[in-house]
Amino acid sequence: MPDQPRSWVSISSDDLTVEIDPLGAQLSSLKYRSAFDLLWNGDPAVWAGRAPLLFPIVGVLVDGTYRLGSQTYRLPRHGFARGKLFAVESSGASAATFRLAADEASLRVYPFEFELDVRYELEGARLSLTTEIRNKGNAEMPASFGYHPGFRWPLPFGQPRSGHFIEFEADEPKPARRIDSFGLLTPEHHPTPITRRRLVLDDSLFVQDVLIFDQINSRSVLYGSDDAPRIKVDFPDAPYLGVWTKPGAPFICIEPWHGITDPEGFCGDFQAKPGVFTLKAGESMSSRMDITLLGA
Repeated sequence: MPDQPRSWVSISSDDLTVEIDPLGAQLSSLKYRSAFDLLWNGDPAVWAGRAPLLFPIVGVLVDGTYRLGSQTYRLPRHGFARGKLFAVESSGASAATFRLAADEASLRVYPFEFELDVRYELEGARLSLTTEIRNKGNAEMPASFGYHPGFRWPLPFGQPRSGHFIEFEADEPKPARRIDSFGLLTPEHHPTPITRRRLVLDDSLFVQDVLIFDQINSRSVLYGSDDAPRIKVDFPDAPYLGVWTKPGAPFICIEPWHGITDPEGFCGDFQAKPGVFTLKAGESMSSRMDITLLGA
């Protein structure tokens, strides 16, 4: 993805200023009072993403392909939406809506007539993202979807990187999952690294890539440090949560997902893929994520 947009869409409130790149409808800048950058800047030397939208898969496929009936198709990691130009459906002072629809190129790799809308809306110190996926075709449509925002680590409020943590809304005693070197879900279940609802952030957590919570109780988390403003991420309807960075990188991703990467050795039909939801003809599915700055 290019680091500089051709024309980003800006919305603002008294507290936050947001810019969205129509390429991928990607949240690309999130600033408090126009001075404090909360979002990762997409440095391509480290990670070119900022907050990509993941569709129609989350993660990777075994051998990069999936089977649908007698046909086989190929999709890249996290699908194709993040590399597609979305149409700007509406844009105002504090809200904007973007749409991606099926085209000839998408139909060659994902043979479904879909519409993917994402609406960004600001109210005070809260940014709400609402996504609607619609099946515009006549056949059942399997899909997955995920959010992937990358926040600065450390946040720009004077606290050290080592003092940052993610605090979960509820107790999280269930084990975590990991991926292998190909990005596939391993069968092992690992003891949760969360203690008293806190995941203390350390690079050693991410030597094996992403931490996946596939039996999560919480519907929100707080990210930040003690005695400083924190970011609250609400995900009221996502059944999975990923937490990821590259060890040593100055960002942390908090990722609510409606889907998950392929398990090692998965060879079933796409509709049987873990984490896939299926929409009937004319049906739609909505998802929401709220990002709120607290204590500033």
